[in-house]
Amino acid sequence: MPAPAAADATLRVLAMNPASDLEFMEQALGWARRAAAAGEIPVGAVVVVQDKVIAGAGNSPITLADPTAHAEMLVLRQAARSLGNYRLGSATLYCTLEPCVMCAGALVHARISRLVFGARDLRFGGVRSKFRVADSDLLNHQVQVVEGVLGPECLKLLKEFFENRR
Repeated sequence: MPAPAAADATLRVLAMNPASDLEFMEQALGWARRAAAAGEIPVGAVVVVQDKVIAGAGNSPITLADPTAHAEMLVLRQAARSLGNYRLGSATLYCTLEPCVMCAGALVHARISRLVFGARDLRFGGVRSKFRVADSDLLNHQVQVVEGVLGPECLKLLKEFFENRR
């Protein structure tokens, strides 16, 4: 007897998410929690090269008075400084929320090899929900995209943050 379709979908998602993806997304969630504690929208990100975290940050546009201080932008800057190169072709970026168009464009410019994100951003998503910037055939670089890693946990953190602000 074949497995139900929902079970098949779950197995496919798990097969695409090795244990290291879960571990690194947990670290991104830690940065998202720190952002929430600082009054920022709880989005966190880490950049990984050769199974080592080389950068981590949470959203900080309010704290830094900088509209570009999204978690993804901050970790790209840190990672580039750490490697001494603005090209991050061997790196994977883990983010709790689907990057916006600005951040997705930065991923392409940095030549990030892989993006792993948790929850979709149905209002501003630049990778899957609204646009497909990161892996567009129109651009000179395509990022491999994996979505849904710890998605329910990422979404729960966002929902709780906004519920507490109402």
